[in-house]
Amino acid sequence: MVRIVLQLVISGIAMGFVYGLVGIEYTLIWNSTGLLNFSHERIIMLGAYVFVGSMITKIGMGVIPGIAGALLFIALFAVLVALVIFIPLRNMSRMCAIMATVMLGNIINEGVRLYYGPEAMTVKGFLNGIVRIGSLVVAKAYVAIIIAAFVILGLLTFFMKKTKTGKAMRCVSSNKTASALMGIDVQQNMVITIMISFLICCVIGVMVIPLYSVNQSMASMISLKGFAAGVIGGFGSLPGAIVGGLIVGVIENIGGMIFPSTFKDVVAFVFLILMLLLRPSGVMGKKSVTK
Repeated sequence: MVRIVLQLVISGIAMGFVYGLVGIEYTLIWNSTGLLNFSHERIIMLGAYVFVGSMITKIGMGVIPGIAGALLFIALFAVLVALVIFIPLRNMSRMCAIMATVMLGNIINEGVRLYYGPEAMTVKGFLNGIVRIGSLVVAKAYVAIIIAAFVILGLLTFFMKKTKTGKAMRCVSSNKTASALMGIDVQQNMVITIMISFLICCVIGVMVIPLYSVNQSMASMISLKGFAAGVIGGFGSLPGAIVGGLIVGVIENIGGMIFPSTFKDVVAFVFLILMLLLRPSGVMGKKSVTK
């Protein structure tokens, strides 16, 4: 019984990091542009398709070059989206921005369907198998996800705190007007932020391939739970997104052991509703004070 619980906790932590990274993607764009990206599930899906497509159907690349190619493609796509959609819409009505990101997701979805076809894809042998940790048996994919998450968080923390561009990003997220007055190129900063968030989505798409077949709906539930993670942790807080993701991942796995497996997804959203009722600011969010 203890072994089963530990295995559920480890797999829950792995999926929690996935949800937390999605929450970070939301948060980065929100802090930079003041917009919510409702197309990020399609970005995750696009990254997976580009990776699998480059390895199997088109170029026949290896795993590492395939990942590098997918990241390069998504980075260039992010710059295009930032310049054409996010930056022009940041000063327009919130409804215009929401509809634009929703339509962007639909365009990506239809583009993938037309180019790659409707059939699901996968990579044979990619992160398949198990890892034994003492008496515990853990899927290799979960171990890879946890390692990748720590690498991303380490690089992002170093970038945000130690580099000039990262410090500028933090300034822009706090006050765009003051940042512009201090000589920071706010538009360039937004492009970099959006590119980083899209790259995170691409990594998520590649890492979850062993857990989900590569299809057009592969990231739907991941994106919803990632948004829930951001809200539970405290929307706008990068550490909060990770904390919220870990909470969601572990709770849904433990809930799947207590309740029938069909209720596994429900557990996360019930907990989200309870958090909104009891602590709407989130675990690490600041409570708003109305004077």
